[in-house]
Amino acid sequence: MDRRQFLKQISLWSLGLTLDVPRINIVSEALAMEVQSQPLAVAKGGDYTALVARVLESLGGMKQFVRPSDKVVIKPNIGWDRNPGQAANTHPLVVKALVEHALDAGAAKVNVFDRTCNEERRCYVNSGIKQALAGIKDKRLKHFHPDNRKYIPVDIARGKAVNRLEIYKDALEADSYINVPVAKHHSLSRLTMGIKNSMGVLGGDRGQMHHNLGQKLADLATVVRPKLTVIDATRILLRNGPQGGSLQDVKVLDTLIASADPVAADAYTTTLFDLQPQEIDSTVAAFKFGLGEIDLAKVKIIHA
Repeated sequence: MDRRQFLKQISLWSLGLTLDVPRINIVSEALAMEVQSQPLAVAKGGDYTALVARVLESLGGMKQFVRPSDKVVIKPNIGWDRNPGQAANTHPLVVKALVEHALDAGAAKVNVFDRTCNEERRCYVNSGIKQALAGIKDKRLKHFHPDNRKYIPVDIARGKAVNRLEIYKDALEADSYINVPVAKHHSLSRLTMGIKNSMGVLGGDRGQMHHNLGQKLADLATVVRPKLTVIDATRILLRNGPQGGSLQDVKVLDTLIASADPVAADAYTTTLFDLQPQEIDSTVAAFKFGLGEIDLAKVKIIHA
């Protein structure tokens, strides 16, 4: 079905006017080819606000991903009760800069949220993200804790490992979903990057995702498809992820990676850990679904 029909199903379900669970099919072949032809931008430097501007400019600016009057979701990792230096959450300056660029592009609404693993109020405060966004005085911006009543069951027509997931309504309805993970080690998935970051829009028992995690993340990625992935590698967590805690596990790289191709973004980021993209199950599974390009030799890489 097309997006308009899918959104209508979501609306009817939310209003209690239907018992039919919203259902979406896998990404079309045409869209898959479009995603796989997207360039990837990499920028390095100590000014993180400037890094965001540089990667966006290299890709044509935020106007390529946010149209006037769009409903935008900017989805960072705010999952852990950790400070910015501990590399467990997305850096607050990166999140703030992306929000400002989306507002400048004319977004009608910008929502920022994550379903946290630690206590949500402490995560939002200690990550630095709540304070950073509080400095933006624009009524179009909303940053909030997810409301359990807003998770919508969605049937994934061609999911290989999971056929139904509860997904946050705002993520489903967004005209532009911008995924902003921090790059770090993960004890189950080896690394957590863009594709895994979207677990933060899931409701229900997320522990059930951990069996055959890579394929389930790819199944989710057929529904929640970012228009832009910006991976925060300003400092990466090399060990003891995803929560971390020790600064000895952190390596400062002062790097951002951005692309409309979520697979290529994860593939490139993997190399920062001296690993190959083919070693990450979620990257391989998403590539097999046609969601992006895993072979970096086929990706136009722009050093911004």
